[in-house]
Amino acid sequence: MNHPADADLLPRLLAGEQGAYRELIGAYQGAMRAVAYAIVGSRLADEVVQDAWLAVVRNLDGFQQRSSLKTWLLTIVANTARSRLRQSRREVLLDDLPAPHGTVDEGRFSEDGHWAATVPAWHQDSPEALLTEEELRECLEKTLLGLSEMQRSVVLLRERQGLELEEICNLLELSLSNVRVLLHRGRLKLFATLEHFEETGQC
Repeated sequence: MNHPADADLLPRLLAGEQGAYRELIGAYQGAMRAVAYAIVGSRLADEVVQDAWLAVVRNLDGFQQRSSLKTWLLTIVANTARSRLRQSRREVLLDDLPAPHGTVDEGRFSEDGHWAATVPAWHQDSPEALLTEEELRECLEKTLLGLSEMQRSVVLLRERQGLELEEICNLLELSLSNVRVLLHRGRLKLFATLEHFEETGQC
């Protein structure tokens, strides 16, 4: 995904240009929703994102550019989500649901969670970029939606939004080990779907 340059977008946003806001939403809405899902769950995520956009508009004049616009936006979403939960912030559950088509050999991954050299280089792009078949893309999307909210959020933020693991840790207030486990388990389930499709041609 091509994100607009902060230097180009910020003056237009400050001038109140509607087109600039549309670009901002198009570029970062997915990442914002993923952060909200991880913290409050699907029931409240859309509400949190809407509240966060209001906070962005209200506070744009105070943006100090100490971080990227993206990081600032995602931090506002995370703070909005945590405020929404107040004292009832749910515990992070590292679930271990079975993959849709069984398990995948753990040897396919190195200790840091990256694919082994013999496997297609998933970490270079999102999983659907590996294939062109629309049916497989839909199959992977279905599997992605079947992950726990926390796993799905971490996978989306890492694979599609390109966030570094440390940034994901900071936004979601998770330890690095937790983020690695969530990412690893999410990738395992997606890869099981990929392998099953390649073997059978079916989801």
